[in-house]
Amino acid sequence: MIFYSTKTASIKASAEEAIFNSLPADNGLYMPENIPTLSPDFIANIENRTFNEIAIEITHTLFGGEITRSEIEIIINKAYDFDAPIRQINEQDYVLELFHGPSMAFKDFGARFMAAIMSHYLLRSKKEINILVATSGDTGGAVAQGFFQIPGISITILYPSGKVSDIQEKQLTTLGHNVTAVEVDGTFDDCQKLVKEAFLDAELNARFNLASANSINIARLIPQSFYYFSAYAQLKKLGKPIVFAVPSGNFGNLSAGLLAYKMGLPVAHFVAATNLNNAVPRYLESGNYEPRTSIETVSNAMDVGNPSNFVRLQRFFEDDWKLVAEKISGYYFDDEQTKSAMREVSEQAGYVMCPHTAVAYKGLEAYRKKDTSDFTGVFLSTAHPAKFIDLVEETLEKEIEIPERLKSLLSIEKVSTKMDASFRDLKLLLMNTLK
Repeated sequence: MIFYSTKTASIKASAEEAIFNSLPADNGLYMPENIPTLSPDFIANIENRTFNEIAIEITHTLFGGEITRSEIEIIINKAYDFDAPIRQINEQDYVLELFHGPSMAFKDFGARFMAAIMSHYLLRSKKEINILVATSGDTGGAVAQGFFQIPGISITILYPSGKVSDIQEKQLTTLGHNVTAVEVDGTFDDCQKLVKEAFLDAELNARFNLASANSINIARLIPQSFYYFSAYAQLKKLGKPIVFAVPSGNFGNLSAGLLAYKMGLPVAHFVAATNLNNAVPRYLESGNYEPRTSIETVSNAMDVGNPSNFVRLQRFFEDDWKLVAEKISGYYFDDEQTKSAMREVSEQAGYVMCPHTAVAYKGLEAYRKKDTSDFTGVFLSTAHPAKFIDLVEETLEKEIEIPERLKSLLSIEKVSTKMDASFRDLKLLLMNTLK
């Protein structure tokens, strides 16, 4: 498969080049030059496929020209020993649980695929790489777990100091070995900006083999499409149109849903649900994109003022705002609305949601007021609620159970390097620590 830069269409890359380069030289994003569609027969019988079988078919459709099917099977089976189950919440709505992986967040789907496919290429080329990643919460833990102790790969994770939950912080600061955590005095946008600057720095790239594990990397986005197909497979028997409500920050998750749609997944509509960092919902209303400085909210992983993947969202519809707005509706909610939704679903359905999941639920309910047709609603649950235990217990006024894999982290002391949101400081750190 050939990928092109969203800034300069003449800049092209193979799958391997796009995965390891992360960003094109012009600071655009890689997009597939042509998006292949899955066979109608595959979609017609998808309910008979396991999650891994679905993932293998999608990966083979995209990468079959560069990686054999047997190699793809090894990559997928290495990446996924967990599923993405659907649970019914009320008569019309279902939640897609994406927190059954090792870090208990949806980022596991992208991080583990990326680790497996990079490992495949590195074993073949005998190279080593240094991965830089910015996190607003869950990405860091998923990348740390996904790449932990993989030969030939070192990880440097930048996260905003004081703006991730205690458990999220422990997940990325307690592993050690090939994982280094950098605590930045700033916001996620600052962390993301530093990572992008590093990829554009000639001296760093001349000395080190740099790659990214953020959703700017196409290998993070592609595997997130798998669970949209899996959700459809689980709900196909209902015979109704499906609307997906996606809690959105950097918009990689929604972009993955659009990739699934373009590959032939029957999706009636998408809902982009955000907190007060609402640049995309405002764009969907007006056609004007005006990013702003990020605002701190209780749904911290979505505190992104200038989403990197916005350009991909546009490109899926040939930069035509009307086509984008026809397929995607945007809604945004403040902290009190988020907490109210958490209480509502807990009381009415006995289901405990993290704040990000609650934003998606609110978005789906808002869309139902606009579209009164008979459809099945699916809102994405992106993290286990115990990852935000203080907020969840305070909001619901009750204790919730902490899974053992998260509880065990609380007694381990974090190890991180603190720095200002300065590229000069980051570059100095990388020059002194990377191989």
